[in-house]
Amino acid sequence: MSVADRRLRLGGLVAVAAVVVIGLGAVASTQFDIALERLITVGFVNRSLEMATPIALAAIGGLYAEKSGVFNIGLEGFMIVGAIAAAGLLYGLGGTSPTQAHVWLAIAGSMAITACLTVAFAALLIRYKADQIVAGLAVWFIGLGFAPFVAAMIWDSRSSPGLASVDDVAVPGLRELPVVGSIVFDQSPLVLLTVVVVAVAWVVLYRTRYGYWIQAAGENPEALDTAGIDVDRVRYATVIFSGAMAGLGGAVLLAHAGNFVGTGDTMTDGRGWIAIVAYLFGNYNPVGAAAAALLFGALDMLNVQFQTVGIEVSSRLVNLLPYVAVLVVLSAWGKTRMPSSVGEPYESED
Repeated sequence: MSVADRRLRLGGLVAVAAVVVIGLGAVASTQFDIALERLITVGFVNRSLEMATPIALAAIGGLYAEKSGVFNIGLEGFMIVGAIAAAGLLYGLGGTSPTQAHVWLAIAGSMAITACLTVAFAALLIRYKADQIVAGLAVWFIGLGFAPFVAAMIWDSRSSPGLASVDDVAVPGLRELPVVGSIVFDQSPLVLLTVVVVAVAWVVLYRTRYGYWIQAAGENPEALDTAGIDVDRVRYATVIFSGAMAGLGGAVLLAHAGNFVGTGDTMTDGRGWIAIVAYLFGNYNPVGAAAAALLFGALDMLNVQFQTVGIEVSSRLVNLLPYVAVLVVLSAWGKTRMPSSVGEPYESED
């Protein structure tokens, strides 16, 4: 066989292979598009938003504290306290048939309770200069034991009976719009509240004088002190805010679920820890943290979505996806820069 014939045959084989690859790629692309359409539904988006909401709220609180120089590793514990406080208040206000007014009062009361508890936590870290990691872990362990204990005292069980969940807010007329209508105009008010919180948190942090003080407290507290601003006062405010936001996240989780679960790692199930990863992934930006929370929320809901659309995938494998994503983010994401003075107690020169 001549060289020309070999080249011609080789060219023909390459052409056939190219056609096969392109054909398989087109089929795979079509199948992928079909699978994606089955997975990414309006219901899936709504459930992902609800799942992301408590993570985003806790993440915003945590990034404010860390921006000021205090690492609140106790977010998970404060979320647990927020959830059980909301459940207890909801039951105390309306029994097993609470109204929507009771739901909102329970959320507000839960946020107030966690804020008050965080005052003691902030004093421990800032005034008495306790180790921030140890103190945060202590809050987590206390929450893990305290919440089921309170539940057992109230309901003789580690979990509550069915209470009430928050009703969606629907805008007549606009809710019928395709796709956007169900996502934006027929949505949980707590999701909409979180969107507002994210926007306000960004504006305060990057567009106000107080936001600059917070950043200076974490980057250069000496300069802030020289300017006449009390560094400890700024840090107290952000740490208390972080606890209140984590408590709000726990209350929101309860308000979406409708009952408290105290078994295992409780109903928070590590979301406080994921919130820390979310604001690190978002580089301490409230919008970035919220986007990361949405990613983790969507991954968390994949198992339910696979079952809904009839795709057979191991539930154990799917349940691991949020934690795999956390590991990938922690190990591969290299653009996050922590504030220079995180974890360092500040001694005023006065």
